[in-house]
Amino acid sequence: MTYAVATLPTILAPEADAAAAADALQAQLTKPAGSMGRLEGLGARLAGLYAACPPPIPEPVAVAVFAGDHGVLAQGVSPWPQEVTAQMVAGVASGTAVINALARQVGARVRVVDVGVATELAPGLDVDRRRVIDGTADFTTGAAMTRDQSLAAVHVGLDVANQLIDDGARLLVTGDLGIGNTTSSAALVAVFTGADPGAVTGPGAGSDAAMVARKIAVIRAALQVHRPDPADPIGVLAAVGGAEHAALAGFLIGAAARRIPVVLDGVIACSSALAAHAIDPGVTAYLIAGHRSSEPGASAALARLGLEPLLDLGLRLGEGSGAVLAVPLVQAAARLLREVATFESAGIGAAPAGT
Repeated sequence: MTYAVATLPTILAPEADAAAAADALQAQLTKPAGSMGRLEGLGARLAGLYAACPPPIPEPVAVAVFAGDHGVLAQGVSPWPQEVTAQMVAGVASGTAVINALARQVGARVRVVDVGVATELAPGLDVDRRRVIDGTADFTTGAAMTRDQSLAAVHVGLDVANQLIDDGARLLVTGDLGIGNTTSSAALVAVFTGADPGAVTGPGAGSDAAMVARKIAVIRAALQVHRPDPADPIGVLAAVGGAEHAALAGFLIGAAARRIPVVLDGVIACSSALAAHAIDPGVTAYLIAGHRSSEPGASAALARLGLEPLLDLGLRLGEGSGAVLAVPLVQAAARLLREVATFESAGIGAAPAGT
């Protein structure tokens, strides 16, 4: 099947009246104005996203973990072999990975999606099998994917978002798996932000200083060869991205088109968000930065998107681990607006200004 960017859904702006009503409601709650800090602004954002004041509690929660492999691994950019991706997919499918434990903690369901794993997966695994490519090509010698494969992966993400929302999810969380995907992520961040690869490339899954230097050199060489145009996000994803990056971009667009917020995880999700933003800038309003990954590319991407992370715990695992830890804060922001009494309803005089 051939896809086109024109077939992607339209994203509506958040409802400004609902957000304004939430701001006004915050001033009436039985607490000093501003005393809940950034949760107050997040609550107003949620009201605008859901077009309701007070906003609904963002639940049920679903995590989509998109998995793909990367041909650039042949350039020595990771200490781990490619087979680990399939092994980690099996771990998530069996419920024993970090993301599974943390998702159980917050009551979220997890779906793992094979959109581009290179290794054959064992039969019987609880995996959503949507593979569009058996691992990307080495982007130092050619494009990682064709444009059609890139768009097909975008549509996988779009379809997964729609299915999870149709199944009742009212908050989505990004997850990812893929040995070598921090190299592709750094390349994407460099393209979409204009940053030098040296400023946005980190150790990923345990690279030492020499390997990080190797990653930087590989990315610089690839960008020199492809000269990807940030105004052509599908082309950028095809040149240096991964199938999971493209799927995540579609996932974000699909959620935003349904007025469902998404909590972003680390550098893979943030680099994918840059691609989604380049496709449709309206997507950014629906994105909540769950945490600040210790990968430098994540901070560069968040700065370009204008998003401030809720948590900063020095995490860099991926899988959706940092994002899912932020879910209770997102839910708390809505719960404050729904459940805290107003001064009038509690029969309390309004607090003096500035207290």
